[in-house]
Parts: sequence; C-alpha cells; structure tokens
Amino acid sequence: MENKLEFRFAEEKDTPLILYFIKELAVYEKMLEEVVATAETLEEWIFQKKKAEVFFAVADGKEVGFALFFHNFSTFLGKAGLYLEDLFILPEYRGKGYGKAIFRKLAQIAVERGCGRMEWSCLDWNSSSIRFYRSLGAVSMDEWTTYRLAGDALEKCSCTVRKQATENKR
Repeated sequence: MENKLEFRFAEEKDTPLILYFIKELAVYEKMLEEVVATAETLEEWIFQKKKAEVFFAVADGKEVGFALFFHNFSTFLGKAGLYLEDLFILPEYRGKGYGKAIFRKLAQIAVERGCGRMEWSCLDWNSSSIRFYRSLGAVSMDEWTTYRLAGDALEKCSCTVRKQATENKR
C-alpha cells in the first residue's frame, strides 16, 4: 500500500459522505437512476434504526473508500453472518491494495463477532471484481439465484397478507 490506510466507522454527521459513495458506486455500476436513498433515509436506517454499519477507508486523512454491511443469519450454521452490501474505492485510489485491506477488515469484524461467514453479491459483468474475490479465496454460489420483491410487487404482496389477516379476524 502506497499510503498507510486507516479505518473509521461512520457517524451520523457522515451521512452526506455515505450518500456520495453510494452514488459514485451507482455511477460505476451504471445504475445511478436507481438511487433513491436520501440523507434522511440513510440517517434513519443506518443510525437511528441501526440496520446497517458503514466504515471508511482513510488514506492521508481522506476517505478513499467505504464498506456498508449488516448481519444476516444462517439457520444451517445457527449463527449470524456478515453481509457486505456495498464496497467502493474512488477510482484514483484503486490498485493500491485498499480493496484487499477493506476485505481483511470486514473479515476481522466477522471473526471478532463470531460470524459463521461473510457474503456479498457481484454483478456478472464485473470480471475484475470477480477475479479479485477469487484471489481472496471466495467462491461463487452459482447454484443460488437471488430474487427480489420491490416497489409495486412488494406492496401488492404485502396487501394480500394484510387482506388475509383482516379476513381471518372475521
């Protein structure tokens, strides 16, 4: 590593910086139009409801990358895991070992907290990240497919459950 890298956990006052990194990641992934998060929603869900955690990679006093993660649970292992939602390094700081350092920090957190594993998703087209993950010893879970309910589909599913609950009370 060219510069000594340090880590610091985000505080509520860092919310605009978190949103900045999220948007930079979205630009990289060609998905900026999908970002609807605001400083207010991030403050609520990360700092008030404590549903996720963020730390920054700091080189020479400047935040050069971030990781946003939360705990999930494995029923098979019977313990929590660490799920990495987002990791991003500013383009001008890539290739200096910072991504590997962030992964090592995440692994350290997972081990210290007694987690059984660490997981994340990667876009199929992101071959450089896939090579990087494999170099760390990560294996792809090719037999699994991620599914998502969002927006109208999520609302429709929720309404169906609420309607059934109301009918069952009668």
